Amino acid sequence: MESELSKIVEQYEKGHISRRELVSRLAGAIAIASTASTAGSADTRAADTEEASTFKAEGLHHIALSVSDVARSRDFYVEHLGLKVSSEWLPNNCFLDCGPNFVALFRSSTPGMHHYSYAIQDYDQRTAAEKLRAVDIEPTLQENRIYFDDPDGLVVQLSQAR
Repeated sequence: MESELSKIVEQYEKGHISRRELVSRLAGAIAIASTASTAGSADTRAADTEEASTFKAEGLHHIALSVSDVARSRDFYVEHLGLKVSSEWLPNNCFLDCGPNFVALFRSSTPGMHHYSYAIQDYDQRTAAEKLRAVDIEPTLQENRIYFDDPDGLVVQLSQAR
């Protein structure tokens, strides 16, 4: 999943796909991830992976995008994808509901993916930080949030499942 998101964002950043295609592909990836997390229990490898993994992600929690004009992007996602505004503090940010997940828009001079977040079973920031450090990943802590880079430098956040 992470590599798929990376490819989509990279295609956008290189100008190979339009903003509309970026949104469409990210929305598709979210839908696939949600379906896969539900269907994953039937996978015979799921139990082995679950025991060996650092965390148990229940699904994708949200995607945060850096955009040049928050209001313009908000209007785009509302009009073309039917997302609903849950909160906003223009001109700096806006949060849009997307089913059980959400899309966060943050104003930036450099458009792209800001970060993406997984919903984690029994999330606790202190425990999560300890688990990451135990596998040589140094997290960044902010309030009750935790961030870390994946192998390609994409920012991953862990969140409490909704």
